[in-house]
Amino acid sequence: MQRVRQGDTVVVIAGKQKGTKGKVLRVLPSDDAVVVEGINVRTKHIKPTQQNPQGGRVKREFPIHLSNVMLADPKTGEPTRVRISTLTDGRRVRVAVKSGEQIDK
Repeated sequence: MQRVRQGDTVVVIAGKQKGTKGKVLRVLPSDDAVVVEGINVRTKHIKPTQQNPQGGRVKREFPIHLSNVMLADPKTGEPTRVRISTLTDGRRVRVAVKSGEQIDK
């Protein structure tokens, strides 16, 4: 079970943008990376194509390693570790370690 999923709110814990929050747009499990909205934004030069005849420069989010982000606690918004817990009906859910709050509904 993945600890960070698409749509989660995460906090950057290392690097230039330490302390900033953002929503996970994509998870790249093969690279152990995530793409977070508004984090690690770079300018990419695009060649002219039929879909984009103008070409030009586009600002876009690039992946950041999973070790540099932590899930935001649903109760406080602070970074927290994630524990996998099994409910009585057999479902496995993610639980925030700091508050004990269940992340999956």
